[in-house]
Amino acid sequence: MAKVTTIPATISRFTAAPINEKKKRRTAAYARVSTDSEEQLTSYEAQVDYYTNYIKGRDDWEFVTVYTDEGITGTNTKHRDGFNRMVQDALDGKIDLIVTKSVSRFARNTVDSLTTVRKLKEKGVEIYFEKENIWTLDSKGELLITIMSSLAQEESRSISENCTWGQRKRFADGKVTVPFKRFLGYDRGPDGNLVLNPDEAVTIRRIYSMFLQGMSPYGIATHLTADGIKSPGGKDKWNAGAVRSILTNEKYKGDALLQKSYTVDFLTKKKKVNEGEIPQYYVEGNHEAIISPDVFEQVQRELEHRKADSGRHSSVHLFSGKIRCGQCGEWYGSKTWHSTSKYRRVVWQCNHKYDGDEKCTTPHLTDDDIKSLFISAVNQLIGEKETITAALTVSLDAAFDLTDLKTEQVELESEMAVVSDLIEKCIYENAHTVLDQEEYQKRYDGLTARFDATETRLEAVEDAIHNKQSRRAKIEAFLEALAKTELVDTFDIALWCGLVDFVTVHGKDDVRFTFKNGQEIRA
Repeated sequence: MAKVTTIPATISRFTAAPINEKKKRRTAAYARVSTDSEEQLTSYEAQVDYYTNYIKGRDDWEFVTVYTDEGITGTNTKHRDGFNRMVQDALDGKIDLIVTKSVSRFARNTVDSLTTVRKLKEKGVEIYFEKENIWTLDSKGELLITIMSSLAQEESRSISENCTWGQRKRFADGKVTVPFKRFLGYDRGPDGNLVLNPDEAVTIRRIYSMFLQGMSPYGIATHLTADGIKSPGGKDKWNAGAVRSILTNEKYKGDALLQKSYTVDFLTKKKKVNEGEIPQYYVEGNHEAIISPDVFEQVQRELEHRKADSGRHSSVHLFSGKIRCGQCGEWYGSKTWHSTSKYRRVVWQCNHKYDGDEKCTTPHLTDDDIKSLFISAVNQLIGEKETITAALTVSLDAAFDLTDLKTEQVELESEMAVVSDLIEKCIYENAHTVLDQEEYQKRYDGLTARFDATETRLEAVEDAIHNKQSRRAKIEAFLEALAKTELVDTFDIALWCGLVDFVTVHGKDDVRFTFKNGQEIRA
């Protein structure tokens, strides 16, 4: 029988270091708390202090540092800077051992946890989970980590669901929560609800006023930036998106739409706009309004109108969508001449000037031309200010009377409710009694046709109401701007936006301004 001699291992297959080597292991610790609360931060400081003393108290360990993450969730390692820095240092050979409180402190995502453990294991770096007494270089380590990580992930899912349920319960109860740090116009009140900030409210009203005067979100943003007003995020520069968000936020009229978005996955924290997947809750009269409901609705209508008439309102320049060719009816657009030379200049000309066989002969205009012509036209308008104001004031109520439309609206809403009940009764009767199906279908089709016709008419009436309200608002804004205006000798943006509807260019000496009261003046 052959003689077998065992030659013991002398080098660790994990660390490549001699087994009997007395070298101290370079040891780091990882501490994390998942919220910014005072209680949790105390826990965080206690963890740092504990592991610093714990590692330094071991003769066989050499203290490296304690890596930390404050207020960071454990479900994903993507945004955990301290964690990621620790892993990178370990892979770079700066750490031999990582000590942490538990598997759940390390990661509540099974995949992240196992991936990190295996990556470090390949480099001979061990992790010690104190609570579970797991050493990752131990043969049983990976199995135990898999089990414990799965339990931690399930715990995280349960916590997330409980938090989500609590949040949705608050929504259902009409309790409003907003990110006050990035919300202009309101502060957090003692009860957590919105309390009006008078200084910021001035900016909100100004934004709505400028928009109704004809300014674009981009133009409003430019003005606010120039005036040194801070954006909702506290930045010096505004953008059109921030202005548009303010113009469409129902909270400024005192209401609140809750659950506009929701978290799709508790692991990735990915959010999605709520398009009907989960319930929404609309709270009316929740807090003091900055903008009246009528003005808010006028703004929404104007936004829809501009979106539909995108050819006129798509650009960001002050004069875009305002100047029309008197020959072909198309709008003027800006063109840059000699863009790369010292003779560079921007002009406005018909967008279809060189389209087709017959080219438009209307002249181009510079910014200075438009401004000079406007001064001439507006001074003529101001000369007739008293006559215009008196005529419009007298006719305003009669021209925009909503009595008949409002009465019809109520009648149509009542009719829809009645027909809806009849349809439900018809369906119920068919489901519970034996009916002639041909007769049932005829009756059902008649009721649905009646409902659809009523609904179509109601939409038309509501559109007519909103259109009248919008036109009245424009006239009132026009009168307000005109009342404040005296003869001018310089171009004023507010006057341009508040008074001018559009400009028609017929020729070099024939440029006509149509003001928002419908009056046309040749400059």
